[in-house]
Amino acid sequence: MLTPSQGLPAAAPPQAQAVVIGSGFGGLAAAVRLGARGYRVTVLEQLDAPGGRGYVHRQDGFTFDAGPTVITAPFLFEELWVLCGRRLADDVDLRPVAPFYRVRFDDGSTFDYSGDPQAMRAEVARLAPDDVAGYERFLQASEAIYKVGFEQLGHVSFERWTDMARVLPDLLKLEGYRTVWSLACKHVKNEKLRVVLTFQSLLVGGNPFSTTSVYCLIAFLERRFGVHFAMGGTGALVRGLVGLIEGQGGRVRCSAPVQEILVEGGAACGVRLASGEQVMADVVVSNADSAWTYKHLLPARHRRHWTDKRIAKARYSMSLFVWYFGTRRQYPDVAHHTISLGPRYRGLLDDIFTRKHLADDFSLYLHRPTATDPSLAPPGCDTFYVLSPVPHLDAGVDWREQAEPYRAAIAKRLSETLLPGLEDEVISSLMLTPQGFQDRLSSYKGAAFALEPVLTQSAWFRPHNRSEEVERLYLVGAGTHPGAGLPGVLSSARVLDAVVPHGRELARHFVSPNPEGLAHARTA
Repeated sequence: MLTPSQGLPAAAPPQAQAVVIGSGFGGLAAAVRLGARGYRVTVLEQLDAPGGRGYVHRQDGFTFDAGPTVITAPFLFEELWVLCGRRLADDVDLRPVAPFYRVRFDDGSTFDYSGDPQAMRAEVARLAPDDVAGYERFLQASEAIYKVGFEQLGHVSFERWTDMARVLPDLLKLEGYRTVWSLACKHVKNEKLRVVLTFQSLLVGGNPFSTTSVYCLIAFLERRFGVHFAMGGTGALVRGLVGLIEGQGGRVRCSAPVQEILVEGGAACGVRLASGEQVMADVVVSNADSAWTYKHLLPARHRRHWTDKRIAKARYSMSLFVWYFGTRRQYPDVAHHTISLGPRYRGLLDDIFTRKHLADDFSLYLHRPTATDPSLAPPGCDTFYVLSPVPHLDAGVDWREQAEPYRAAIAKRLSETLLPGLEDEVISSLMLTPQGFQDRLSSYKGAAFALEPVLTQSAWFRPHNRSEEVERLYLVGAGTHPGAGLPGVLSSARVLDAVVPHGRELARHFVSPNPEGLAHARTA
């Protein structure tokens, strides 16, 4: 018999297999990181294209990014490209957006929120001259929180209660027991300025009146790294990440909904698809909503911590009503990102988060990406989406009946304020309701940002990145630590570097590859 030294090639060493459930940004980032650590990765996506909440709709010549549009901390994306020996700029053209946001108050006055220190001082002085010093103190507090909450803890796995106990002194020193609103009130007196300094927590699903002030770090994060937009839309980042995964030898399979996480001997060993196909793996990473993962994908017999009862009792973020539309004309005076506030702030948020009541008034986030990238609409046209925070499905709203009246009310409001004559200019339209968040995106209760980011549901109190239930099951995305938003979900993938064994360590559990080099699949 010939030996390799006599002319036959040596057999390739077995390669550990990983399955990632969901191709949102957390799942795609997890796949890249696993691929860089020796795994052959298969990403399974239930939709017909990758992205999850970052899905892209193309209709009537318009390109609509379905979800994330505010890109901060671009270095978290750059890290992923570096892991693959590339540069982010090789594949994605990120452009800074200025101002970050234009805030429009109900009385028609505006505030341009930017990263320019002098411009911000001037805006604060114009709005609230007595609060300039207080604003600077707020920003200093935001920086201090950032250095602990983001730099030190954002990529750390909170697996034991002692991990939480160690950071409590820092959290107390930084007044993490306060809410976002309370910390703003400590430093500034003007009500409008308080709103300007607190609305960002809504962008990660938090009520500023109950969300821990740790989320005030967003102000400094934006100041330090800016707010960016990817030319071609946020979907350009999705395409870039898929390219990285494929370049590592991994694969993204769409229209492949996962029905069950398979467990053998107390450890995750793969998944069963809705089709009955089984995809076996050495580790399973779920980028699906954490509550959905535990309630619907991991059978109850394997769960001791996240029981159905505990999942039902947890507090969940608000949902969103999103209207995507294209206009036959352009609105050049409208900023890329606009926060359009209604007549109420705290009262409206009480309706949404506490009373679970769909109010007649609303505050809106209006996204006009064609302000930066005109190619997202036909010539002479504009692409938009507008989202309105609304209660999740516990409100009992029948969105089959309410969607169109609610959309029409938003269109009327925009027509009267930011987009004159809008109702006669719309030539392309589609909607996403809280029901869609549940039915299309598998978000428990239709909550758009998973668990509400209150202190008692943060860090160790959230579902852990390394599952508490079974071995070799890991969670990434908005529903685990550190939380929602692009920096949060990308950081959740960073945590995997500390808790998932290197692929070489699990090679002995290797499942025979099929001809494509992917985890062995069998039909149940």
